[in-house]
Order: sequence, then structure tokens, then C-alpha cells
Amino acid sequence: MRTVNITNEKKRDAQVCMEAVKKPSDIRRVLADGGEYMNIKVLKQNLALAFETLSQSYDDLRQMGEALMAGDPEIDMEIIGKKIGETQKLYLDRYNKIAYRVNMTQIIRDAQGNERERRDLAKAMSNVTGESIIQWTGKKFPKRDIIRKFVFQRKLQLKHISGLTYDFLYDMAKSLHESEAMMFIGGGKKGNEPLILTQGGEPYRGFLEGRIKEETYCLILHLTNMEMKIMDAGPAAGGDAS
Repeated sequence: MRTVNITNEKKRDAQVCMEAVKKPSDIRRVLADGGEYMNIKVLKQNLALAFETLSQSYDDLRQMGEALMAGDPEIDMEIIGKKIGETQKLYLDRYNKIAYRVNMTQIIRDAQGNERERRDLAKAMSNVTGESIIQWTGKKFPKRDIIRKFVFQRKLQLKHISGLTYDFLYDMAKSLHESEAMMFIGGGKKGNEPLILTQGGEPYRGFLEGRIKEETYCLILHLTNMEMKIMDAGPAAGGDAS
């Protein structure tokens, strides 16, 4: 659970928690006998058994093929099919060693797929962590208008970490709940910058929704980078354009 700084309508800031909340599915998958269904990961191969590694041990592909038919060097019965748990993604260099410094390159192609330009991919810094502050802009929009204008990709929930931050967030949720609106929030000193959650991450527009029920509250940060626009259909088929 990450912590972020956010301001309220009085321009006072506080540190709160922000996390993604996954709603459990109502659908339960079972096997034919009614047993529990689950997904597991099994080890298919490791680096030492890969084609690129094995090919370095033989003079040519013919010799390698004969070795494969004779002794199955690409199979290790001790590890193949072994159940594995959590994994991490690593980048390797040309020598299959772990690359600790990776520079991402952006390749721009034309409509035919030909490369036009190659440049270093810009890595924007996160503006919601550390000393960065998410700004309360006061720009509210009716919910019925927002849901028709944007496609929301992610939702994050803001949570308090103390009694003081409970009051802080509850008042924010109450203000939004009573106005039946969602408020645009952003990064930077003026709050007009898109929100970037991680270094090199996707920039998003943020809209804050608040709900309250008696002494409980819910603050949801809706994130979007896609705006829906009405396209001009032009003149009807077969008609004359004036």
C-alpha cells in the first residue's frame, strides 16, 4: 500500500494511503467432479536448456539434432514441470546475463511499417509519491457528464492512516457526495499536470468520487487517458454536400 500527499479544498495537505481494490468475482469455476479449480504455473524450461545455450555446445545443428535424439539434453526431469510461485521479470543482455541498466528505445514507424525514427524513450518521473502533492483543484463535474465523456482504465481507493486523516478524507468525500459530482485532480503546483503513478508510467487524468454512509466514507480515484468524442458523420450517403 503506497502513501501519497493530497490537498483538500482549504489547500491543506495530508499523507494518506492509496491502493487498488479488486472486487471478487461472483463466478466460481469448478472441475467436472465439483472440485476447486485453480491456475498454477509450471516450469517449462530454464536458461541452461534453451536452444541458444545448447547450440553453443555443438559444432553444427546436425550434431545438435543427433544429440537431442540420442540423449534428450534439452530435458531435465528434476525441474521440468515443477510448480512455481511468484516470479519477477528480468532483462538479459546478449550473453544471457542479467542487465541491471536498461535503456528503453522508442521506434517510430510509418503506415507501411518501415522504421522512420529511433530515439530514447522518455522516462517521466512519478508525481504522486515522495514530496509530490496531488492537488484539489475544485473543478467539479456532474457524474452523468463524466461517465459519458471518458473511459476509465483504473480505480484506486484513498484510505486514512490515522484519526486525523479520517476526518480529512471524510470531509472530502462528503463534499463530493452532496454535490453529486466528481472532481478533477492533478499533479504539479497548479494541479494541471496529469498523474503519473510510477517512473516512466502512463500519464492519467484523475477524477475523485466521494461517497458517504453515516460515519463511513469511500473516496475513489478514477484514472483515464481516453476521451470519447462525437465524430461528424458528414453528408448522408448519396446526398449532395453543400
